Amino acid sequence: MAGQARVLYDFDGQPGTSELSITTGEILNVTSKDVGEGWWEGSNQRGLSGIFPAAYVEAIVQTYNVPPAMPPPPLPQIYVEENTAPVIQQQQSQYDDDWDDDWDDDVSEVNPASHANAAPGGRSNSDVGSALDVNLAGLKLGDGKGTVRKNLNRFSHFVKTGGEAYILGASKVTATDSDYIHIIETNDGITWAPNPQPYSCVVASPKKESKLKGLKSFIAYQLTPSLNNIQVSRRYKHFDWLHERLVEKFCIIPIPPLPDKQISGRYEEQFIERRRLQLQSFVSRVSNHPILSRSDVWLHFLTCTDAKRWKSGKRKAEKDEVIGAAIFSVVQVPEKALDPLQLDSQTEAFGRFVQSFDTAVRTMQSNFAEQVKRQQGPYKRDYQRIGQSFRTLSTAMELLETAPLTRALAHTADTYDQIALLCEDQPRLDFEPMGDLLHDYRGLLASFPDIITVHKGALQKRRELERSATEGKTESNVVVRAQQRTDVVSYTLLAEMSYFHQERVRDYNAVAKIFLQEQIVYYQKIVDHLQSTLSQYKDV
Repeated sequence: MAGQARVLYDFDGQPGTSELSITTGEILNVTSKDVGEGWWEGSNQRGLSGIFPAAYVEAIVQTYNVPPAMPPPPLPQIYVEENTAPVIQQQQSQYDDDWDDDWDDDVSEVNPASHANAAPGGRSNSDVGSALDVNLAGLKLGDGKGTVRKNLNRFSHFVKTGGEAYILGASKVTATDSDYIHIIETNDGITWAPNPQPYSCVVASPKKESKLKGLKSFIAYQLTPSLNNIQVSRRYKHFDWLHERLVEKFCIIPIPPLPDKQISGRYEEQFIERRRLQLQSFVSRVSNHPILSRSDVWLHFLTCTDAKRWKSGKRKAEKDEVIGAAIFSVVQVPEKALDPLQLDSQTEAFGRFVQSFDTAVRTMQSNFAEQVKRQQGPYKRDYQRIGQSFRTLSTAMELLETAPLTRALAHTADTYDQIALLCEDQPRLDFEPMGDLLHDYRGLLASFPDIITVHKGALQKRRELERSATEGKTESNVVVRAQQRTDVVSYTLLAEMSYFHQERVRDYNAVAKIFLQEQIVYYQKIVDHLQSTLSQYKDV
């Protein structure tokens, strides 16, 4: 046995697979950590066993009462700098050189944001606050008239993202023109400034490729953006890397989820096509978003065709300073001050909506998944059994004579076999597209609690500073600047709320129409088959 692990996040295993559903706080017995990179195998206290994402649990380390050994004296600083820098550079160079070899598609470390049951928002689950958050404790504001202490709860999401450092004016970043984000106020409310050069992107022609003389296989997807109509080839691991970068950079925007990872069956034709459609949804959502569509890391992913430029762009993205709450420093908003009380009301109402909507999406996704299983299993078999019953009856009558009735009965048997095939194939046309949309929205909705938490943290810090000013402990100009920064945080939330509602209406309107149209076509086909069969009995 490989030990025990404590579950950090809920995970719902896919029905019909070897995945084990786990619940936060549950203790698991880990039997293997070598199932596949990013997956462990084990069992729960009820005796159920299966595989689960390693990122959703933490290993329980057994501790013993052994006195700690005397630590060695620290090395001289000059020795450390001279001898570790080459090693770090060598490791970085090796990592970059192995960019196309270091991961295996689909079984790399599970990214919680790409799964429907990810940790909220798919944000980093690290419990280590930044050094900046710690060093700013007791930061003096103004000319020493008083001290407003930093929140020392390093596990606070508001602190971890750098939100508090930004409100206090301690977040300093170097930004380029392409980093700046603009928010405008229109007749429809507060919105992101639209992309002046909108574009689209098509994901097509997935094909199986290999390397290392066939020892390593993968699926490559061809992306063609209308920006330049130049095709680029990307593997799932490239999408995974991009998703991590977007989540790290944009704490103010829900990043669309990627398709779930899968260990087995990932080279089957049906799976590849389904994944292509899901990747198309991800690409379209990013391309349509007025902010994400213009980000450097996304454009690099979408347009880079040269291997050397790809690696240098990859390193640049991984060293980006404008990430987390630092992004507020590059947001340009209207000069109009916002009312904190009105904001509280708006965000509380939106929070309740998100919670209710998420519950509805989860319920619908579960019901639709169950319906797909029934149509491809029990319902299909029921139609086949009906057909077999008619065929058996026809065969029995043929022992005496071949008559119009026996032919009509045989035709009826064939009809129900055809209906069984229609039933099996139908989810691909109606239930699965709706299911993909529900998957997208589960990922998007999971991000909002963290986004709202950052906003609440900003408002709370603003109130603390305002109280401190009334007590004469903080200068008024410090409070004014903090109020202005809080408004920036509020404007970003309002802009994303507006965009989310706009997309929600468009998405569900379009997919509901497709669902109903396909349902009508499906049942009309059944009616046509039955009417054709009925006509066989006219001459009996």
